[in-house]
Amino acid sequence: MVSNRSSVRTAMEESLQIQRLEEAPSARDFESRIESTNVPAVFSGCVKDWKAFSKWNPSNGGLDYLQERVGLCVVEAMLSSSAPVFYGDLRSHERVPLPFSAFIGLCKQRMCHSEDGSGACFEAEQRGLLDPASEYDRKPYEDAPQQIYLAQVPIINTENEERVQLESLREDFQTPVFLEDKILASTNLWMNNAQARSSTHYDPHHNLLCVVSGCKQVVLWPPSASAMLYPMPIYGEASNHSSVPLENPDFSNYPRAQCLMEYSQKVILHAGDALFIPEGWFHQVDSDDLTIAVNFWWRSNIVSNMSEHMDAYYLRIILRRLTDKEMNRVLPKSSLAEMENKKKHTCVVLNNGGVDQNDNDLDQACERKDLKGKELEQRTMSHELEPLAIHALHELVSLVHHRVNAAELRQQVQSTSTTDSAGSVKDEFTKVVRANSFSLEDDPVAKIIWALQPCTLRNVFLAMVKNFPRTLEALILHLLSPVGAEVLTRKFEEMDQQITEEDRNRFYQVFYGAFDDQFAAMDAILNGKELFALQAYKNVLDKYLGVDWGGPKPGV
Repeated sequence: MVSNRSSVRTAMEESLQIQRLEEAPSARDFESRIESTNVPAVFSGCVKDWKAFSKWNPSNGGLDYLQERVGLCVVEAMLSSSAPVFYGDLRSHERVPLPFSAFIGLCKQRMCHSEDGSGACFEAEQRGLLDPASEYDRKPYEDAPQQIYLAQVPIINTENEERVQLESLREDFQTPVFLEDKILASTNLWMNNAQARSSTHYDPHHNLLCVVSGCKQVVLWPPSASAMLYPMPIYGEASNHSSVPLENPDFSNYPRAQCLMEYSQKVILHAGDALFIPEGWFHQVDSDDLTIAVNFWWRSNIVSNMSEHMDAYYLRIILRRLTDKEMNRVLPKSSLAEMENKKKHTCVVLNNGGVDQNDNDLDQACERKDLKGKELEQRTMSHELEPLAIHALHELVSLVHHRVNAAELRQQVQSTSTTDSAGSVKDEFTKVVRANSFSLEDDPVAKIIWALQPCTLRNVFLAMVKNFPRTLEALILHLLSPVGAEVLTRKFEEMDQQITEEDRNRFYQVFYGAFDDQFAAMDAILNGKELFALQAYKNVLDKYLGVDWGGPKPGV
C-alpha cells in the first residue's frame, strides 16, 4: 500500500511519486526505468521465494531455526533508552555485544507475552520451551528488552569483511535478479523484538529493503525536502540524520517542519515485499513486533563515476544552483498572468502610504531639496506618466524624504555638536535601511519596485532624474537594501529584453548621469545584489548542511 499524506501537495512533482510493481524488473529495466530516476519503488512479493521467507518466520518456528543456525554468534546490538525510537546519533545510543541466543530469548519472551500473557512464559520455561542457556545471557536486558534492536548486523560486507557477524545466513536468501550486476557494499540483517522506529535519515548508498517477516511502515521525503527536515550539521557524526523529532516536533525551533508531511509519501511493506530507497531520500521506518528484514546497499552510478579531482567544481556548481533557487524562492519569477494581476493590485499597495493626502507638502519638499528653486511642472509630468507611475514616484520620493528626516531628527537628539553632521546623518540613514535587508515584505522600496512593470519603472526613474535627482541619488546610495538591489537589477534585466539597444543605452546614460559619482551608484547596486546572494548562500548552508550563520534570513 502506498499513500500520500497530503492531497493538496503542489510542490511534489508527478515524477517523484512512488510506484508499486507486481513483478520484479529485469536488471536492465531496473537500471534504466527505476534506478536512473532516483525515485523509490515497491516490488510486491519479490522475496517470497527466499528460503528465509519460510524458515525465519517466528510464527512458524523461525526463532528456533535462527537459534540453531547462528545462536552462538555474538552480534553488535543497538541499546537505547529512547526506545521505541532509535536515534542514529551516537550520543543517544550505544553499541553493545550481545549473544544472538540472548536476543532470540528476548524474542521468545515477547511472543509469550503477546500470545498468552505473562504467566505463560513462566510455564513455558518450566516445560523447557525457552532455551535455559539464553536465560542467563539475557538478564542484563530483560528489564527493558524493547531497548534492544539488531540494526545493520552484517551478513556480507565487501568493504570490511572483519565486521561480518552472520555470514552463515547467506545461504537462506538470494540477491534479487535486478541487483545481480551491482557491486554490493554490504548486506545486513535488521531484527527487532518489540515495536521500533528509526529516526529520520538518509543513506549515502542506494538501498533495497526486503521484509522477510512482519511489517514495516516507511515514510519518505525526496532530497529536495531536506530544508524542512533540518539535517544535522555536515561536519557532525550523524550528518545524515534529521534534527526534527517527528513524534513531537517543536515548530518554534523548526518552523519549516510545519509543511513537512505535505512532501512525504508512506509505504507499507508486508513480508515478501521490497522497497528501493535511492541515496539521499530521507526515510523513517516503523517496525511491528518481531519484524525481520534484510537490506542491500550499493553505490549509485553517479557517485561511482565522480572523479575525485572534480569534487570542488561539482560542489561549487551545486551550491550555486541551490543559492539561485533560494534567491528565486524569496523573489519568485512572475508569469504574464501574475504580472497583470500585480499591475492591477499595485495601486492599492502604493495608496496605503497615503501619498495623495500629502501631495502639496511633498511637492514643496521636492522643490526645496531637489530643484533648488525650480518650479515643478506637475501638470506636464502628469500628462507624461501613467497614474500608476505617478503613484510610485510620489511613494518613492516620500519614503526617501521620510527616512532623511528621521535620520536628521535622530542625529539632532544624539549629537551635541553640529560639525560633520552630514556624514553622521548619512550613516544613520544607512542603518535604518539595513534593519530589514533581506525580506521583500518588510522593505517598502523593494516592494514598490517589484510591483512595477520594467518600462513603467524606467519612466519613474526618468522622471526622478528630471525632477528629483538628489532624491534618486539618496534612494540608490542609501535606501536601497540588498533585496532592493536584487529586485532593481532583475527589473533592469527584464527591461533590457523589452526595449531596443539604442533606448537601453540612452536610459542608462541618463540614469547614471544623475549621480555625482556614477561608479558609486553602480557599486551600491552591485554590492547590494551580492549581499543578497550572500545571505541566500548562508541560508543554503543552514538549510542543507546544518551550518547556522545567524543573521536575518529571507522568508525562512
